[in-house]
Amino acid sequence: MLVSYNWLKDYVDINDVSAEELADKITKSGIEVEAVELLNKGISGIVVGHVLECQKHPAADKLNICQVDIGEGEPQQIICGAPNIAAGQKVIVAKVGAVLPGNFKIKKAKLRGEASNGMICSLQELGIETKFVPKEFAEGIFVFPDNVEIGSDPLEHLNLTDKVLELSLTPNRADALSMIGVAYEVAAILGRDVKLPTPVVNESNQKAADYIKLTIDAKEDNPYYAARVVKGVKIGPSPLWMQMRLMAAGIRPISNVVDITNYILIEYGQPLHAFDYDRLGSKEILVRRAKEGENFVTLDNQERTLKNDHLVITNGIEPVALAGVMGGANSEVHNDTVNVLIESAVFNGQTIRTASKDHGLRSEASARFEKGVDPLRAKQAADRAAALMVELAGGEILAGVVEADYLDRTSINVSVTTDRINNVLGTNITTNEVAQIFTRLQFDFTEDNGSFTVTAPSRRRDIVISEDLIEEVARLYGYDYIPTTLPIGDSTPGKLSPYQEKRRKVRRYLEGAGLFEAVTYSLTSSEKAVSYWDEATEATPIRLAMPMSEERGTLRLSLIPHLLEAIAHNSARQLDNLALYEISKVYLSENEIDTQLPIERENLAGAVTGLWHSHLWQGEKKPVDFYVVKGIIEGLFAVLGLENVVAFEQGKKEGLHPGRTAIIKLEDEYVGFIGQVHPDQQKALDIHATYVFELNLEKLLHVNVEGVKYEAIPRYPSVTRDIALVVDQQVVAGTVQAAIKEAGGKLLKEVSIFDLYQGEHLEKGKKSIAFSLRYFDPEKTLTDEEVTKAHDRVLKAVEEQLGATLRG
Repeated sequence: MLVSYNWLKDYVDINDVSAEELADKITKSGIEVEAVELLNKGISGIVVGHVLECQKHPAADKLNICQVDIGEGEPQQIICGAPNIAAGQKVIVAKVGAVLPGNFKIKKAKLRGEASNGMICSLQELGIETKFVPKEFAEGIFVFPDNVEIGSDPLEHLNLTDKVLELSLTPNRADALSMIGVAYEVAAILGRDVKLPTPVVNESNQKAADYIKLTIDAKEDNPYYAARVVKGVKIGPSPLWMQMRLMAAGIRPISNVVDITNYILIEYGQPLHAFDYDRLGSKEILVRRAKEGENFVTLDNQERTLKNDHLVITNGIEPVALAGVMGGANSEVHNDTVNVLIESAVFNGQTIRTASKDHGLRSEASARFEKGVDPLRAKQAADRAAALMVELAGGEILAGVVEADYLDRTSINVSVTTDRINNVLGTNITTNEVAQIFTRLQFDFTEDNGSFTVTAPSRRRDIVISEDLIEEVARLYGYDYIPTTLPIGDSTPGKLSPYQEKRRKVRRYLEGAGLFEAVTYSLTSSEKAVSYWDEATEATPIRLAMPMSEERGTLRLSLIPHLLEAIAHNSARQLDNLALYEISKVYLSENEIDTQLPIERENLAGAVTGLWHSHLWQGEKKPVDFYVVKGIIEGLFAVLGLENVVAFEQGKKEGLHPGRTAIIKLEDEYVGFIGQVHPDQQKALDIHATYVFELNLEKLLHVNVEGVKYEAIPRYPSVTRDIALVVDQQVVAGTVQAAIKEAGGKLLKEVSIFDLYQGEHLEKGKKSIAFSLRYFDPEKTLTDEEVTKAHDRVLKAVEEQLGATLRG
């Protein structure tokens, strides 16, 4: 809601409170003011000028030489290219030395050889958005009415000295969607009175009931409808003050009659609609539900196909408005309109919301109906609009209001006690102070020994239960004055569970390793749902009963497909070096039509591509490969204390490179995989070599591991022995390494592979794997005999278990 500070002065005396001070007070009372905008965006040096002469520029077809009286003696010559410039106009003139928005300074200039001493301005050049500028001035300069004084300040006439408060309203505060509603709020905050408009309706002898008949078929959707008829209006522009107020509220001026309905919308919060009475096609208004498939052309000249849950205003036969959303082109007010029917109604918010959403039409009117309007203000709004039409467009108001009234006027009474208010707020507010607050809010109430019964006003539809009254007391008393207290009683301090601590540790490690966290959809297509999933777990993809699209119709079984989509998306935008990870849920079910909820399991997945290390100055580049990603995973296992219980085994998986894939097992139980995306899949996604991994995170984090054990830094030297073992080609290096570790005993601390050889110097079907073994004893210096004894056990074990021999 945009609130004009100057307009607000019509209803509340706020001359002694600046816009900024008022914004602070409103915010502290519970309605956030997001910004206070000064409409004068640093403008200075502009005046109202009178164009005395206007002649074509001799050297430019689209320029005009104007002689302009700016009230300072001799007329000034100004070159202007606006298509609507003409002699006799009163215009906005930026003098030499003037400053326009954006710190744009006006200087003397020569245009095609002719001097120009200033600039004739459009509204856009004063910082007003084009969408708010009246259509007749959208493509040229702005022209003032003739009664504006030459040399006066245009900012005053254009309301650009005003400040606008932008209110961020919660859905329950629909009452503040109007100037009068905000006035009640400000008056309560400041403890002042509200001055409401008092329309004077002078009716003619003709009766409105002779001109229009009203029938409501959908009474629940439309409990109140009022119609007034104004005859003999003359369509034209609305006065400048009204146009400027509408523009400050974010509404484009159109014509006097239409502007009046929009003015009342902002002033009262009551949407109105003006029909051209002579274009209605009948003397009847029938409000009903639309027929399924019925067609209707709205004011924006779009044909709409209606549904039977939409509410329409008809002339008894065909729709003339989509109720509460938009009028129809067939009954629109035109320049030749003479007689006007004013509609002021109360519509069901849910019905209006349905129509607005179905047609993608969200208007100022529909927003207010959806949140709820004051039902007792509808007739007042119609009277105010009729009075303004007579004042600003001429004509006469026909006698009487044609109305249908099915409103439930039962009062809502809410009770609360002073003791309960203080118990909830932790305050010591007196009964008298509570009574003063309700009086400031203009709530009717009775009080008996500290017990209040409040009758909620019709404008405050959010006052329903006692807690609503407590909130009103709290915010008007002042949140800053509510004492700070600690809870009384036993409490348990919040903390992370062991699982949450480990998960946080995983995130920190991966981000420290250079990976960025991604968040992707839980829904995918049926084809992608079965890609890269955990075959060790029997599961069936789960289809949604009503998916929003086929691409988002199935719950995922793996995180990898969407991470690869993210890689492809970034790669298409020349971001080639990527490292992503995601911790999220996969959804497992043994039966696609199982009525039980699926099992939600938390997985960890990653995707890495491009260069892992690049140092351009030194000419170093290291692309990502299998061992880089394996090293990341091994580091993660070390952080979690799982390095001794997790093993990598050569394996195969659909969608991954057959020679660069490993299965990860936790104590011989499958927990995930790592590998390069299959070249065919890379080509389909148009990505470079990409390595992925996915782990059953829940299983890994639920493993009970021993606490960290610290060892003293070795005081004694270690002994290193290198061996090259010849084994059959099918023997996996990891198997040899495991056998060495087991046989080496407690003296063998490290085993690492440093070479692999296959060639002509070895027997066919054999390969040589070289290991470096490091022995040490933290208690003493090892002797050759001790190392040899342990080393011989290693050689014997690999020979007996794997048929390995030392390479000569």
